Amino acid sequence: MAPAARKAAVGFVFVTIVLDTLALGIVVPVLPILVRDFLHGDIARAAWIYGAIAATWAFLQFLASPLLGALSDRFGRRPVLLLSNLGLGVDYLLMALAPSLGWLVVARLLSGVTASSMSTAGAYIADVTPPERRAAAFGMIGAAFSIGFVLGPALGGLTGAVDPRLPFWIAAGLSLANALYGVLILPESLPPERRAGFALARANPLGSLALLRPDRVARQLAVVHFLSQLAHQALSGIFVLYGAHRYGWSPTGTGLALAFVGVCTAIAQGALVRPAVARLGERRVLLAGLLCGALSLSIFGLAPVSAGFALGIPLLGLWSMANAALASLLSHRIDAAAQGRLQGALLSLTRLSGLVGPALFAGVFGLSADTSLIGLAWLLAAAVLAIAAATAARATRR
Repeated sequence: MAPAARKAAVGFVFVTIVLDTLALGIVVPVLPILVRDFLHGDIARAAWIYGAIAATWAFLQFLASPLLGALSDRFGRRPVLLLSNLGLGVDYLLMALAPSLGWLVVARLLSGVTASSMSTAGAYIADVTPPERRAAAFGMIGAAFSIGFVLGPALGGLTGAVDPRLPFWIAAGLSLANALYGVLILPESLPPERRAGFALARANPLGSLALLRPDRVARQLAVVHFLSQLAHQALSGIFVLYGAHRYGWSPTGTGLALAFVGVCTAIAQGALVRPAVARLGERRVLLAGLLCGALSLSIFGLAPVSAGFALGIPLLGLWSMANAALASLLSHRIDAAAQGRLQGALLSLTRLSGLVGPALFAGVFGLSADTSLIGLAWLLAAAVLAIAAATAARATRR
């Protein structure tokens, strides 16, 4: 693309991710509470069931992400992005209408198939961005994700206090509006002559991971990505229930806390990644980000009051810089025609971590919620992230 067209395309993807994440984030403060309410306030059972829902959702994304990545390599990024947004809007409508826990679970699991546009968005960015600018571009993707999480949970907490169903209606409207916006505005980034043939072996989760096999550094960085995402599952698995149970947070309080997470992450990825990479290099940014994340999660597990918990959130934002550096390092090692498969493989690893993480951390929290070890799940996540940092140091030593 010409520079002006590339700038416009990146701007559209930025807006797309903001709106997608806003729709996802808006239900975060109320979905676990809605599960708890369907179970008549049984917090331990709610933690287990919510963890199971999250794990199954991740499994479906694990299956769908490489398929969508391979389809975008074959047919282009535009149709995959548009269909994902349309399907997500329909799923939120089903969740808004759910009369029972079973209905809610089915609708949520359907969104595991449709909410897979991040891999295609990442491939879109790789299509239109020169290699030397990709760390900053992936940082902007992270910033867009964070901005959506600034607005989404805060809006979800405020509207959920009015009616627990209202955030789902708003999320449905945003997703459908975003699909319409894409129909009118989004250009295709992958010309026909650069498209790869479609093969089912490359579209299944294990087949997509084979892309990383020939390169030792890429394999080790993929392990780092998996471990980092596994630790991150503690946030989605227990953040809401932990805050409500230990600190007495309401949906509004939870939404504001998540909004603070989004602000810190947006600042780190939107304003700090580019100068940090230019000054320190991708390797040091990756390692520093992972270590900041481990310290942040440790603070979460040890903080006796809300104010102490809040002290760890800025460090959590710095952890997000590692994701941009890692994505850039991996994109340099993969052929340009396979960027969609790469993003699908990374998202598959993320969803694979989601098969284990939510149930693991929610289960540990459920067992320790009424004991002196209430923060044990956070400390376990910090240990996983420390292992990721050691693996990254070894993989990028040369």
